[in-house]
Amino acid sequence: MDHPRHFSAIEKKHGGPINRWIDAVRGLGDAKYAEQVAFLRENHGFSQAHANALVMYVRGSVSSRRHDTPEAFLAGVDPAAADTVRAVLAAVTKKHPRLELVIAWNQPCLRTGKSYVLGISVSKKHLTLNPFSKDVIDEFAPRLAHLGVSKHTFKVPIGWKPEVTLLNQIVKARLAEIG
Repeated sequence: MDHPRHFSAIEKKHGGPINRWIDAVRGLGDAKYAEQVAFLRENHGFSQAHANALVMYVRGSVSSRRHDTPEAFLAGVDPAAADTVRAVLAAVTKKHPRLELVIAWNQPCLRTGKSYVLGISVSKKHLTLNPFSKDVIDEFAPRLAHLGVSKHTFKVPIGWKPEVTLLNQIVKARLAEIG
């Protein structure tokens, strides 16, 4: 199994080599997943994402990557949700055709190079859109208030007709931030 891309960040933040951390998790023996994650978070200051990536790797998880392609992802969700995701993606990629559609964190995401621009997750009644920037969310929060805004994301209802101009302004702001 290849090392997840989080591993270089773990080495940089917590000291490497990564095998040190792999051995530490393995040293917990038959500890449950939650105990392994708590060990890394509480004793070593790991973020949830880094702890999860490391623990799932040590456990040999194949479920950590459930979808190989965006279409495989969409095939597994409610058809109305899939249509809404497709509409959002079409609205953005029409204006920004160089963005690459990939699966990251088991969700469809648009990226440029290694930088993520917009991620989409599906819930029962809404989609959550993530421009991967608190600054972008803060900038557009007043215009997104009717949709539901949190610190890092905003929600749109299933069946939402994309507000194309707004979406593309958010993407443009994120791209400017990336540089």
